[in-house]
Amino acid sequence: MNFRAHRREEINVNLTPLIDVVFLLLIFFMVSTTFTKASQLSIDLPEATGEPSETPQEQIEILVDESGNYRINGKPLVDTHVRTLQAAIYKISSGDTSMAMVISADAQASHQSVVRAMDAAGQMGFVHLSIATRQSAAAQE
Repeated sequence: MNFRAHRREEINVNLTPLIDVVFLLLIFFMVSTTFTKASQLSIDLPEATGEPSETPQEQIEILVDESGNYRINGKPLVDTHVRTLQAAIYKISSGDTSMAMVISADAQASHQSVVRAMDAAGQMGFVHLSIATRQSAAAQE
């Protein structure tokens, strides 16, 4: 018979694997997170004073019809893709983003078509953007 007192070993938890898993999760979430830059587009809306504003000598006019088709300075575009719109704007502006841009949209045009034109201009760096409106018959009297 063995009457010797058994020495009990201390029970301890090894935290090293837990810390490794936490760091791996941290790295995973850091890598998989997308950081988006919110783009802002400055819009100069015309005031309702009843007086027409001066039109700059050189400006780009984007016309949006009711079906969502675009015309740039009167020339129709092949399709409604943003890249096509940007290429046509670049061709007219020759890369000069300080030119004034006017968007004239039909009252029945979809909001998406107008926003697409504004987004294309904003991505290219245009900041002098106006939306053309006309005065109502009641305001003209």
